[in-house]
Amino acid sequence: MADLFAAQEPQKPEPGRPLADRLRPGTLDEVVGQEHLTGPDGALTRMIASGSLGSMIFWGPPGTGKTTVARLLAGETGLAFEQISAIFSGVADLKKVFETARLRRSQGRQTLLFVDEIHRFNRAQQDSFLPVMEDGTITLVGATTENPSFELNAALLSRARVMTFRPLEADSIEKLLARAEAKEGRPLPLDAEARAVLLRMADGDGRASLTLAEEIWRAAGEGEVFTAAALQEVVQRRAPIYDKAQEGHYNLISALHKTIRGSDPDAALYYLARMLDAGEDPLFLARRLVRMAVEDIGLADPQALVVANAAKDAYDFLGTPEGELALAQTVIYLATAPKSNAAYKAFSAAKAVAKQGGSLMPPKVILNAPTKLMKSEGYGSGYQYDHDTPDAFSGQDYFPEAMGRQTFYDPPDRGFEREIRKRLDWWAKLRRERAGDGEA
Repeated sequence: MADLFAAQEPQKPEPGRPLADRLRPGTLDEVVGQEHLTGPDGALTRMIASGSLGSMIFWGPPGTGKTTVARLLAGETGLAFEQISAIFSGVADLKKVFETARLRRSQGRQTLLFVDEIHRFNRAQQDSFLPVMEDGTITLVGATTENPSFELNAALLSRARVMTFRPLEADSIEKLLARAEAKEGRPLPLDAEARAVLLRMADGDGRASLTLAEEIWRAAGEGEVFTAAALQEVVQRRAPIYDKAQEGHYNLISALHKTIRGSDPDAALYYLARMLDAGEDPLFLARRLVRMAVEDIGLADPQALVVANAAKDAYDFLGTPEGELALAQTVIYLATAPKSNAAYKAFSAAKAVAKQGGSLMPPKVILNAPTKLMKSEGYGSGYQYDHDTPDAFSGQDYFPEAMGRQTFYDPPDRGFEREIRKRLDWWAKLRRERAGDGEA
């Protein structure tokens, strides 16, 4: 590869301009990694060809080209480009931008307003875009790293098309690095293994890959070529990482939950280790483990909740790194425990029925009679104190009379719930017998 650059003089960096900015694409067909949007048959390419550009939400991880594509769209369609960031802007800034756009429209030119980190605007601020979108004052392009379904108003989403930007694959990152080498007139001083590590370090972020390339060129001595180990020492970064406030956070916690539910302790430990290595809050993980204990194991192993709570307390007491072992131990325990969502399903069913019949009165037999009037109305009359009955079980019907008996909890025949089922079956038998004797 060195021969490709032998005849070229290394270019001096432009003061104050990072490599990523100097390599910013000038046309949509130069954008890499988003061919489903910008390729010959891409959604944005078709939109431009139709001559009509609607409001959009660009959703995707950092460094995938959202800002660049928005700027190029304005250029391709002849719209004036305005950019604001929700981090640094407030209502006053929005009003100024809207007024400028109105003035521009009165002069015959439309405005593409690019809003970075749009999910950081509150609900009221998001609603302020609606009238200027509807009357054509602006074409809104909002960029977000968060799931729009959760972070953006339904009214805003109904007026904008969501375009999903994908993390850059290794071959797309390689294209960017090749462009950087051509721009600099020199190859990256990396051996093959180190170059592969660099691709993983970028973690789908094109801007990060170019920033890392700059760091490598700055650090390299004359004729020096970095190995994989030396590369990690130079850039002080491990691969891959994720931002715990972004999509990767939810993907990995979902993976951890499903591997525990699927009784795979090895895979579960892997995802736990990845999240801890990436800087996830261990107490967040502890809380999720408690949730898994009650949702996916429940009464099949009542100790699961005890173990999960104990791990939370142990981490709170020990901290990092000692407390992480308590979380790992809990992950193994939960993954290898018998599974049951019977309690979860029973509660969901009970809630649904309660919403429908929430006004039904409990049977008077189980109501207290603290006043003479209530006693005269039959409150508490005929109640049987279970401890005074055979087997400490009276078999009375406790549901509202208009409802009749219901069954919500159906424990499986595994784990501790096998014993619970035996008890329920025994009580059902007694209830039938005593109902037949007229004792219920």
